[in-house]
Amino acid sequence: MSLRGVHLIFIVASILMAIVVGIWAVARYVSPEGSGEHLALAVLAAGSTAGLTVYAVNFVRKTRQMGLD
Repeated sequence: MSLRGVHLIFIVASILMAIVVGIWAVARYVSPEGSGEHLALAVLAAGSTAGLTVYAVNFVRKTRQMGLD
């Protein structure tokens, strides 16, 4: 497997982990024990998910332009 492929696997894994953490944080926030820190973590996880998704799209575009399919 190429370095590009490994990099894409790690990006996708990071996106999935950020989604799971966001879901967990929202679930904790709406529970009776929830606090503002859980909400802040959910917002941070959503931002990380968005940022990583943009990064993944740009990475794929750039590597295709370079001919690294």
